[in-house]
Parts: sequence; C-alpha cells; structure tokens
Amino acid sequence: MNFFRQWGEFMMMGARFLAKWEIDNANIILRDRKRLAILGLLLVPIIIGGIAFADVFVEPIGDVMPDVLGGHKAYSPAFYNTFIFIVSILIGLGAGLITGCIGAGGGFIIAPALMSAGIKGILAVGTDLFHIFAKAIMGSVIHRKLGNVSVPLAAVFLIGAIIGATVGGLINRVLYEINPVLSDAFITTVYSGMLGFLGIYAMLDFLKARKAAAGGAVDTGAHGGKVEGAEMGNLPQKLQAMKIPPIVKFDYDFVPEGRGISWVFLVFSGALVGMAAGIMGVGGGFLTFPIFVYVLGVSSMTTVGTDIFQIVFTAGYASISQYAIYGFIFYTLAMGMLLGSLVGIQIGAMVTKVVPGITIRGFYAMAVLAGFVNRAFALPAKLAAMGYLPISKQTGDILDAIGVWAFFIVIAGFGVWVIGTFLMNIRVLKGEEGRA
Repeated sequence: MNFFRQWGEFMMMGARFLAKWEIDNANIILRDRKRLAILGLLLVPIIIGGIAFADVFVEPIGDVMPDVLGGHKAYSPAFYNTFIFIVSILIGLGAGLITGCIGAGGGFIIAPALMSAGIKGILAVGTDLFHIFAKAIMGSVIHRKLGNVSVPLAAVFLIGAIIGATVGGLINRVLYEINPVLSDAFITTVYSGMLGFLGIYAMLDFLKARKAAAGGAVDTGAHGGKVEGAEMGNLPQKLQAMKIPPIVKFDYDFVPEGRGISWVFLVFSGALVGMAAGIMGVGGGFLTFPIFVYVLGVSSMTTVGTDIFQIVFTAGYASISQYAIYGFIFYTLAMGMLLGSLVGIQIGAMVTKVVPGITIRGFYAMAVLAGFVNRAFALPAKLAAMGYLPISKQTGDILDAIGVWAFFIVIAGFGVWVIGTFLMNIRVLKGEEGRA
C-alpha cells in the first residue's frame, strides 16, 4: 500500500509539472502577437484546403495513393476534411480545459480520444508528439529558464532520451508492420495500465481530501502538492554515492561543491523517458520531473529548467525521426489540437478562481478513469480480432462502444460544466483581473 501511494505521488507530481509547462507555453503564445500571427499562418492552408478543395480532391487522391498519408486505405482517417479539423479542435479543447482547470495532465486523454475517433494508435501517438513539439517551439520558455538549466545534466540525459525514443518508435512501427491491430492493442494496453493506476490514485486522493475537508481541514486546491527543494531522499543519496565515472556535476547553487551522479543513471533515466515518449506520445515530461527529484536527487529549481529543455528536444526528435518521416503524423489534427488546447487552457485556468479545489480534484479523477475505461473496453475487440480472446465481433464492438460513449460523455460533461461556470462567472472573473 505504501508503494502504491508513493508511486501515485510520483505520477501526480509529473502530471502537475507537465500541466504547468503547457499552461506557461499557452500563456506565452497567446500574449505575443508575433506568435499568434505565426499560428494564424499555419492554420490558413488548413482552413482554405478544407473549405475549397477537400471534397473535390480527397477521393481521387485516395484512389491513386492508398498506401501513403492522404489515402483512405493507409490509416483511418488519413484524409482531411473540415469535420476532422473541428473534431481535433474539440479534442484539444477538452485536454486544455483539464490542464488549465485541474493543473494536471490533460494531455493524457489526447491519444485515447484520437483512437476513439477512429484514428490508428500509431498515428495518434505521432500526431500527439508533433502537437507537443509545435507547442514547445511556439511557446518555448527556454530562454527564461536558462539560469536553471544544467547543460551537462541535460546533454547526458538527452543521449538516453534519444536512444529510448528511437526504441519506442521502432517498437510501435514494427508492431504496426506486423499487424495494425496488434499495434493498436499494444498502445491501448500501455494507456490502460497508466491511466488505470493514475485514475485510481487520483480518486483515492480526492476521497481523502473530501474527508479531510469535511473534518474542517484546509483544502489546498487542485494545484497543490509537495514542493521539493534541495533535500534528498534515501534513494538519491545511494545513487549519488555510487561513483561510476564519468560523474556529471550540478546544483552548485545549493551545495558549494555541487552534487554529482554517474552518467549511467542519467542515460538510463533518459532512455526510460524517451521510450515513454516514443510509445505513448506524451513527450515524456510527466516522468522527467519526478525522476529527477525523487530518483536522481536534482533540486526542483534545476529540474524545472532542464525538463523544459529536454521536452523540446525529446518531442522534436521522436516526432520527426520516428513518426513524421514514416508518414505517421496527421498535421491537420496536430494544429487543430494546438488551437483548441490554447483556448481550453485559458478558460480552465480562470475557472479555478471561482471553483473549490476539492471539486476540481474529483473531476480530474473522473476524467482519468474515463480514459482508463475507454481503453480497457476497447482492448477485448482488438484481442478478439487477432484471435487471442474467444468473444464474438458483436460483443467486442458493444464493449468498445460502451468505452467510447462513457469517455466522451464524461469529457463532454466536464467541458460543459467548465465553460458554463466560466460564462456564469465572467463578471466575477473580470473583477479579479481588474484588482490584479
């Protein structure tokens, strides 16, 4: 039970950091006219193409090029029309609302949402990675955090991250070549395990917080959590005591002679993060922060800057080298999700000012568990299609439909509640901004 609690805290810490990174990026993009102009230019060909050309040319192109991105038979869907673009905006909006309102990992729902919308898992992963990379480049805050970036730490970590991302991308592509259904089943299984664990922990955390609130304890809100400074636990101390050369030094601001850790542990940690990014498409950022603080013993100040630094390069390398050059990125979807998430994050962040933190925790637990149910109920149909589960196609389709409906009902319900709360409290929110 203690291990479950510690691992849950480990994942929640990473989810909160990843959300903070996304919120910072969104704020920078929306408050800079030049960045907004660039975003507008990127969207122009998508909008014009959807209105003027999609219906005319999609069918002929699909017939001529069935095996590449743009053909109907390559992936589902792999062709572009306006409806798909609108769906991608709504998915990004939902993820953004969760990120901004809850302050923890709305990006976890993107790949399950895309797969539920009929997109192959490998395409969902590649597109999600590219969406993260685009957001990182457009809203990059590296220049503001350079004082906290340990270049030696980041460089050695990125060696492992590149290796891990390569392996993760290779696994996804090999499985897809063997059988696209096998690829979907693998990605679905990974997401089921991760979302199931995180969802159960989040729900238990919510119930505990509600009980504490009922007893008169102070609610710390959705953005709360332990903040790590220069202190270290037992595991980091043991790892730093193992002097396997070469030793990478860091944290001179906290310790006069600095701290040091063997490159072996950095490369191994980077490989784990890179593999998670390559397989799941979430950038790996949700793992880097807790690994640096809880496992490697890096101060939170150094971790923040170094993690932001690595997200840009890990997501960029994985999305381009492992997915884009093989045709596994749907550019239209990525831009739609970026647009929707920028709006959703702003609305969600403002709603936190007028909603109790305990309520937000409950919604987060429900959203993550909905993602778990969605992927868990999709798995039987995929296993049955490969002959590994003795159930009829009709039964598998019914279970899949239940998971899809449960997922979108919860996410849509959450979205309606957040936007409704925002609209009903506009005057209050304007008053707070005026006093800020």
